[in-house]
Amino acid sequence: MRVLLAARGTPPFGYGLHVMPRRPRVRFAHQVLILQIGVVVLVAVTGYGLAAWVQRDELRHQFAWRALTLARSVASDPVIGDAVASGDPQGVVEERAERVRHATGALFVVVTDRRGIRLAHPNRAEIGRRVSTDPSAALSGHEVTVIERGTLGLSARGKVPLYDHVGTLVGEVSVGFDADAIDRRVHRTLAIAAGLASGTVALGVLASVAIGRRLKRQTLGLEPHELAELVQEREAVLHGISEGVLAFDTAGRVTICNEEAARLLGTTPARRTPVAELRVDGRLRAVLAGESVPANLFVVSGDRVLVVNRREVSHDGRRLGAVVSLRDRTDVESLARELDAVRTLFDALRAQRHEYANRLHTLSGLLQLGHFEEAAGYIRTLAEVPSANGEPPGSVPDPYLGAFLSAKAAVAAEKGVELRIAETTWVPGRVAEPLDVTTVLGNLVENALEAARLGSRRPARVEIELLGDGADLHVTVTDSGEGVPEDLQEEIFLDGVSTRGGDGGRPRGLGLALARTAARARGGDVTLAEPVEENAGAVFVARLPEVLN
Repeated sequence: MRVLLAARGTPPFGYGLHVMPRRPRVRFAHQVLILQIGVVVLVAVTGYGLAAWVQRDELRHQFAWRALTLARSVASDPVIGDAVASGDPQGVVEERAERVRHATGALFVVVTDRRGIRLAHPNRAEIGRRVSTDPSAALSGHEVTVIERGTLGLSARGKVPLYDHVGTLVGEVSVGFDADAIDRRVHRTLAIAAGLASGTVALGVLASVAIGRRLKRQTLGLEPHELAELVQEREAVLHGISEGVLAFDTAGRVTICNEEAARLLGTTPARRTPVAELRVDGRLRAVLAGESVPANLFVVSGDRVLVVNRREVSHDGRRLGAVVSLRDRTDVESLARELDAVRTLFDALRAQRHEYANRLHTLSGLLQLGHFEEAAGYIRTLAEVPSANGEPPGSVPDPYLGAFLSAKAAVAAEKGVELRIAETTWVPGRVAEPLDVTTVLGNLVENALEAARLGSRRPARVEIELLGDGADLHVTVTDSGEGVPEDLQEEIFLDGVSTRGGDGGRPRGLGLALARTAARARGGDVTLAEPVEENAGAVFVARLPEVLN
């Protein structure tokens, strides 16, 4: 016996150890074939035996009634009744009885008097002797049908009382048909039935073989214990891995959805749910529907960043469906954003280092040459003039926003882009949700810097306007780039939609989708506005409720 250890599981298998059933010695398809053939043969034999019994009993019953009818016919002849009453001195009874026997093919037509003495019999040696079977019922005035053995063997008999012309009971008439003849007719009938039964068995065997082959094809040649193992292993794997797994059949309906996939999608689709009814949007819907199948595709689902892969599944050239894997990369993207923020601060510090080094070199040169008054004036100038790397204005006292704007100003300077803080900027409060603010503002500014750097307008510039309204923060980011094409203005916020190509293999089209998702998660939004100035490119407006103290 084999034991499978499942890390996680769902009903009907549950958690823990699964004990594998022992493998049978005979293959399941052969077991089914043998069982079906056995059932067909059993039914055929039982039916044949039942038919033989019913046929034999029915024929004997019919011949007995035939004998009774013939006996009634003989007994209704008044000549025979009167002849028996007179003792049949002229042998009329025997003559007429033999004539009826030969005409009907009966085994015998026997006529007796009231004492049971035969007056007619096929064997003349028996005439004058008492009948070998009990005649009392017929001699008492009753009609009888019976299967009895007499001097001529086993026969189906009919016995009736015999009356003369005045109605006096004078004897009996007994007519019999050979039971062997009945059996021969039964055998002929059963021979035909046996042929039909054999054909039925042969047809049943062929049908059983066809069913066995079809069953083998449908189960891919696997045995029941192998299917049980596969199901248990599938449950253990599907519900034990950290990736989401969705499987679809050839009609695009959900056949498998593990817990991780349900968590990442935010919904648990029922089995056989069509893709069109799944509550997903953007490129994720296209991937699930099989319309877009690039490898390691980054998509946004709710507030998560997912890496999606789709693979078609086939067996022996027959398409079985598709499997979609979902990997959560939200934490990775958060770490990447934090790393970008650290890199931005590092770039700002590096720019400041170069600037301060240049100033110190200038001051050192003035002192070495003895220009002390010029050196003192230069120091006073440095104390009065703000740093060229974009120090935050006094209208933004928050340290988070101040550090962010300073770092972005340094990055913009290195890219050849002028970063401006609008004169109307006013944020008197402090940022209470720095992660959401930097996520939205950072993505908008990064997109604006790239658009301005790649645009044709010079000087390249980006302008940021921040307005605090109680606890709400309003952000406007304007760049000097080429703007957003009209055909993309409705789709620019969908994941995967971008006005630029890839950058060193990194996915494009996620920044604006993440910014809008983060804003809407707080009840705000990010929209595209019409530019006011003629030489302005794109204008993005964000509203972030409840992010300021």
